[in-house]
Amino acid sequence: MLQTALHDWHADRGARMVDFAGRQMPVQYTSIVEEHQAVRNAAGMFDIAHMGRIMFTSPDACALLDKLLTNDVTKLQVGQIRYSLVCNENGGILDDVLVYRFDDKYLLVVNASNREKIVTWIETHRAGFDADVDDQTREKFMLALQGPKSVAILPPLCKDDPCDLTYYTGMETAVCDVPAIITRTGYTGEDGFEVIVATEHAVAVWQAIVNAGKSQGLLPTGLGCRDTLRLEAAMPLYGHEMDERVDPYTAGLGFGVKLNAGDFIGKDALIAKKAEGNRPKRVGLILEGKRIAREGAAIFAGNDQIGEVTSGTFSPTLVKTIAMGYVPAGHAAPGTLLQVDIRGNRVNATVTALPFYRRK
Repeated sequence: MLQTALHDWHADRGARMVDFAGRQMPVQYTSIVEEHQAVRNAAGMFDIAHMGRIMFTSPDACALLDKLLTNDVTKLQVGQIRYSLVCNENGGILDDVLVYRFDDKYLLVVNASNREKIVTWIETHRAGFDADVDDQTREKFMLALQGPKSVAILPPLCKDDPCDLTYYTGMETAVCDVPAIITRTGYTGEDGFEVIVATEHAVAVWQAIVNAGKSQGLLPTGLGCRDTLRLEAAMPLYGHEMDERVDPYTAGLGFGVKLNAGDFIGKDALIAKKAEGNRPKRVGLILEGKRIAREGAAIFAGNDQIGEVTSGTFSPTLVKTIAMGYVPAGHAAPGTLLQVDIRGNRVNATVTALPFYRRK
C-alpha cells in the first residue's frame, strides 16, 4: 500500500489510518465532529496527496485537454482554474476534475480512485497530439488549508499574498522559501487554499503551517470530516453521486459542460442527454432522527421505491441527519415528503434545496 510523505507525521500524532484508493490516509485525529467544526469556525488542514496530479506541456497540451474535457479549455486565462468532467463516448462520467492553466503548462487534478483509469484514458487518446503528459502524483505533495482563518495563517509564509487570489484562481509562487503552486480552491464549502510542493518539502511546509495556525485554532484534519464538510456543501463525490452510468446533466453538473466548445469525447451523447426531459434529479434530504442513511438506501414515495441514497451523514453544522440521492423530477421539489429505508425501517425524509450549507 502506498503512503504519502506525511504518513509518519500522521501516525506519530495518533491519527486513525485507513486504506483509501490504495494509500494509507488519516480518517481522523480526534473526532470527526471536532475537526469538522474547526474547519467551519477556524481552520483545518488536510493531506490530499492521494489526489492525482497530471501535468500537460508542449504545443498541443491545450488541444489534447480540450478533446478530453467537457469544459472549454481554450478560454482559460493564465491563473484560471475550471471544474470539468471527463466523459466516455456515451456521456457517462469517468471522473470530475479541475484543470489549471499556468504560463507554459496545464495541470489536471483527478480523483485518487480514478488516477490510473484517467492516465490510461489520456494515453489512449494522445495519438496525433504533440503534448507531453507527466503524472507527478508521487513527486509532488498536495495539502488543503480550509476555513475562515486560513486567510490569516498562510500569507505570512508566502512570497506572494495568496489572498490576492479570487475563487478558482491560482499562482506559481513560494511557500516557506520553496517553489509552490497555491490555488484558492477546496472541497469543504469554506474559503481556503490548496498548496502543491515537491514531495521532499512536504513535512517542512506542513509543519510550518501547523505552527503558524496554532494561535488561530488550526487542527490537522482527516478524510472523515472532509466527507461531512463536502456533503453539507452538496459537493458530489465520484463513486457516489456520479460514475460511468451517470451523465453530467442528471448529476446537476451541466455548468461544467460547454457544448459550443471543442469536439470533446462524448459531446454528441451529451447533446442528446441535455435534450431529454424528465430525467432523475439529485436532491437533498433531511431525515427525522439521528439514524444515518448510507449509500444504496432505498427512497420511497408511499409504497413505491423511486430512488436510492448516494451519500448520507449526520451534519455537525445543521445538527440534522442529511443525505443526497436521485429521485424522479416529479418528486424533487423542496418540501416533498418521502421516506428512506434504513435497515428495514422507514424514516421520513423531506426534500430540501441544495446545498445544505452555504458560508456567509
